[in-house]
Order: sequence, then C-alpha cells, then structure tokens
Amino acid sequence: MRPGWWRKLWGQPATQDKVELPMKLIVGLGNPGRKYDETRHNIGFDVLRDLAKQYGDGSVRTRFQAETADAIIAGQKVMLVCPQTYMNKSGASVLAARDFYKIKHESILIVCDDFSLPVAKLRVRAKGSSGGQKGLQDILNRLGSQEIPRLRVGIGPPPPKWDVADYVLSKFKADEQDSVNTAIKQAADAATTWVQDGVQECMNQFNG
Repeated sequence: MRPGWWRKLWGQPATQDKVELPMKLIVGLGNPGRKYDETRHNIGFDVLRDLAKQYGDGSVRTRFQAETADAIIAGQKVMLVCPQTYMNKSGASVLAARDFYKIKHESILIVCDDFSLPVAKLRVRAKGSSGGQKGLQDILNRLGSQEIPRLRVGIGPPPPKWDVADYVLSKFKADEQDSVNTAIKQAADAATTWVQDGVQECMNQFNG
C-alpha cells in the first residue's frame, strides 16, 4: 500500500493496532493516491486532515480498508476514517467499521463533496438521498439506510461542456483556494459541533 496522506501528516507508518470502542465515526470521502491529492472530489479527506491535526492522537492505522486515526472531540471518542477503496466503493469501509464496533447510524457522519452547491458552501443533513454523490450512495446502499448524517462541502457545478467525472477530479482554481481553505476549517468546526451538540444544532449553525 502506498504511504497514505495520514503518513505525510504524522511522519510514521500505519499499523494494525486494535483500539477501544469509539463513540462516533467521522468518514471523509475521497480517492487514494497522490494524483488525487487536493482535487475537488477529495475535500472530505482534507476536512479529516484538519480534524486529525486538531484532535487526533498522532497515530495512524490501516483497518477496514481505510486509513484511520483516533481522536477525542468535545470529550468524546471519535474514529476518523478515510476509505482507501476509491470513491465508488466507500461503503465497504463504513460497513465494516459499523459492524465491528456496533455503531448506530446516527453516530456516523459522512463528509463529502457536492457539485450542486456553490464552492465552499456547507450543507448538513440528518438523512436523505445521495444527491448523485457516488461514494455516499455506496454507503447508503451497503448500510441499507438513508438515515445517515452527512456534511456536504460545495465544489461548484461543472463548467459547460465539462464531463462531471473529469470536473470532480480536477483541482480548485487559484481564485477559489482561499474560499476552499476557509470552508475546510468551517467543515471541521461543523463536524465538531455534530459530535458535541448533535445534527440538529449542526444544521442550525452551518446551513445558513
């Protein structure tokens, strides 16, 4: 397995150590591999990187076909999960973690991109359809429920004549980067609010 982006952050190899039962999961969606770093589709990874910097314990593990880090957020144990299966099969990691730790659906937050939202706009929902986000759709399919909280980060619509697949795998333009960096910080704050105060309060604060 290639050195994951977690290892760039922590500077140490992943391990297979077992951890105690986490109270919540936060799952960031993206594609593994350096060529996908900082692309629109990988903004979920970027948000989890920010959370790991703030709250992670400094360790990185490979389990559930994902790279994971343990964190304490608002006094609660959280496992940060970045599936390494490629976007369209993200549900395999989430299903495995859910079943292993017996985690309820309301205790799982999915962080992903959304090209139907303007760049840097956030939207939190407690449940619903995937809205065409294929990683989220795979998670909903494998978990057998649409009642999975999700935090969407807007990446803007594809320009005219652009193929959607090419667009989501493109990088943000220079004049978008400051807004995107701010949105990543705000999304990390939203995830923290979700852990501490629940999805309704998170929606109240970040869907304005």
